[in-house]
Formats: sequence, structure tokens, C-alpha cells
Amino acid sequence: MKAWRSYIIASRRLLEALEIDLEGHDLSMADYEVMAQLSEAPGRRMRMSDLAELSMLSKSRLSHRMKVMEKAGWIKREECDVDRRGSWAVMTDKGWKAIVAAAPDHVSSVRRRFLDQLSVKEQENLTATFTHVTEELREQFKRES
Repeated sequence: MKAWRSYIIASRRLLEALEIDLEGHDLSMADYEVMAQLSEAPGRRMRMSDLAELSMLSKSRLSHRMKVMEKAGWIKREECDVDRRGSWAVMTDKGWKAIVAAAPDHVSSVRRRFLDQLSVKEQENLTATFTHVTEELREQFKRES
């Protein structure tokens, strides 16, 4: 229970601090994560379903974030010409400029608030632990879907 509570408190505080550090860029952490995924995708575009999975957002939550980001001019949706049921999330030039501007501050914030607080060994242990937990949760989710 101590491990669980420590994790919950630290992760919530860390996300809150990272969110505050992005305020000057008018991006939420959810927006940043979606934009970061798109910025790394070929052609800065990705199927909405793939983006939801990678960003760890439900399809409805991603749809809501997309509306906000479309209104800001950062992202647009396009119909998938191969599969009419799906659609693409496409980063605009304005979105690219927004993520490029926010990235140095976000990386600095992650380093200062998280990585610099941990030894290399602690980082390795956390990587192994959370990789294992993530893989288990993905498998559980597949079985439950």
C-alpha cells in the first residue's frame, strides 16, 4: 500500500507540475502528448485509433481533445481514403510551431522535476517496472475488449 500511495501522490503532483510548466504555451499535458505523437509520425499524421492508443486516451477523450486542438488550428482531421470508417489526425504547420516552441520547456521541466531527482539505477528500475506494468495492462485490456 505504501508503494501504491507513493506512486499516486508523486504521479499526480508531477503531472500537475508539468501541466503548470506548459501553461505559457496554452497546451495541456494531454494536448502535448497528442502533438508529440503526431510530430514524430510519418507525414505528421496518424490514424485516430492508433493515436488514441499511443496517447493513452480513450477514443471519446481524444475526440474531445481533437476539437480543442482543431479550434486552436494545431490539428485537422481528414477522412481515411482507404477505410471510410477511420480518420486521420494531421498536424498543421501551426501545430508544428506550437510543439517546437513548447518542447524545450517541457523537456527541461521533465528533467528538473523527474529525471534529476533519480539516480541512473533508479531510472533503470522505474523503466523496467513500468514497462512490465504497461505490458501487463495492455494484455489485460486486449483480453477484456
